[in-house]
Amino acid sequence: MKRLVAQELTLSFVPDPEQRLWRTVMRTKYQLTCNRVQLQNRLEALLEEAHIKLSSLVSDLLGASARRMLKAIADGETDAAALAALADQKLRATQEQLCDALGACTELNSVYRRLIKMVLEDLESIEKRIYQLEQEMADLLRPHQDQVERLAEVPGLGVGSAQQIIAEVGATAATFPSEDHLSSWVGACPGDEESAEVNSNRRSPKGNRHMRRILNQAANAAVKHKGSVFEILYRRYVPRMGHNQTIGVIAHKLCRLIWKILHQAARYEERGPAVSKTSKQKRTQKMIRELRKLGYRVELTTSQSPIPA
Repeated sequence: MKRLVAQELTLSFVPDPEQRLWRTVMRTKYQLTCNRVQLQNRLEALLEEAHIKLSSLVSDLLGASARRMLKAIADGETDAAALAALADQKLRATQEQLCDALGACTELNSVYRRLIKMVLEDLESIEKRIYQLEQEMADLLRPHQDQVERLAEVPGLGVGSAQQIIAEVGATAATFPSEDHLSSWVGACPGDEESAEVNSNRRSPKGNRHMRRILNQAANAAVKHKGSVFEILYRRYVPRMGHNQTIGVIAHKLCRLIWKILHQAARYEERGPAVSKTSKQKRTQKMIRELRKLGYRVELTTSQSPIPA
C-alpha cells in the first residue's frame, strides 16, 4: 500500500469499454479464421483419403476454381473431364493433369461426397460470419479511418492487421508515453538482465500475446517485400542471428513504427533503394480496394509527416 501511495507501482493497462469491444470483435474474428484453417486442413485430408489429388495442382484449395470442382463432386459429378472443365483458364494445371488428379471421382463412395459437402457448408458459414465481423469492425473504427490507413501503408501490415493493432493498443496508443514502453508491454524487446555491462538474457519478456502474434506475422511478410528496408535488414542480420532472432528484430522495429504512426500521427514512407513508383502505386491500389470493400470512403491526398524507412 505504501508503494502504491508513493507511485512506485505501475498499474496494469485496462482498456476503456469501447476498446474492449474492439478487442472482442477482432479476437472473435481471429478465432473464426483459425477454425477456417482447421476446416481447410480437414478438407485436404479428406480428399487425400479419397485419392483426389486436387491440392497438388491448385495453389488455393478454397479458390474459385477448386470450389467449383469440389461442389460438383459433392453434388454427384463423376466425369473427370467435366470436373476439369470447371477450372479457370488461368490455372497453371492442364486439363490432362486435372483429369488424372480427379480420376478417383468416377468410383467415389457417396459417403465421401456427403462429407465434402458438409465441410463446404461449414466453410461458407464461417466465412459469412467473418465477413459480418469485418463489417462490424469497420463501422466501429470509422472515426479512426485515418489511423487505419496510415498503419496499412507499412510493409507487412494491411487493413486487417491495422484494425487488430488499434484494437489492442488503442487508436492513438495514448497509454504508452514512448515506443520503448509499447515494446516492453508487447514483449517485442530483448531481455535486460545485465551484469558488468553484459546482457545474460536476450529472451523477450512475456507481453501481449495477440500483439506479438500480429508483429511476428507482419515481420515475416515485411521481409518479403521486395526492395523494402526490412528486406535489407533481414539479409544483413540473418547470416549472423538466424531467422527467428532476425524476425524478432524486425518485429521490434515495426512496434516502434506503430507507436510513432499512432501517437505522433506520422505517416510511413518507404525509401528502400529498389522500391519503384510502380510498386508503390500497386500497393496503394491494393490498400484502397481493401478499405473500400469494408465500406470506408477513401480520398487520395498528399502524404504528410512521413517517416523515412
